[in-house]
Amino acid sequence: MKPSKGYCAASRGVLTKHFREKGKPKLTKFLHEYENGDSVIIKIDSSQQKALPHRRFHGKIGKVINRRGRAYVVRVAQGNSDRNLIVRTEHLEPYKGT
Repeated sequence: MKPSKGYCAASRGVLTKHFREKGKPKLTKFLHEYENGDSVIIKIDSSQQKALPHRRFHGKIGKVINRRGRAYVVRVAQGNSDRNLIVRTEHLEPYKGT
């Protein structure tokens, strides 16, 4: 059989949750507002499939550029270039580092 080449193919470890974190996300995750220039961590939440970033960006740190509807435009460095991702709040966490 030919291997799958879908959007979530070969992402078994990335999209699995810890057994204590399974189920729906907490309400505070949806209510968090990000400002332009805030640093965020992209952490894929597999229980929500809307505005899901590609698995290669899981764990990356980016900056919020803009708000687009319910989602945010996040700029992430990839190699020598920058990528603009449209990501919803379920897949973002505030970055507390410098």
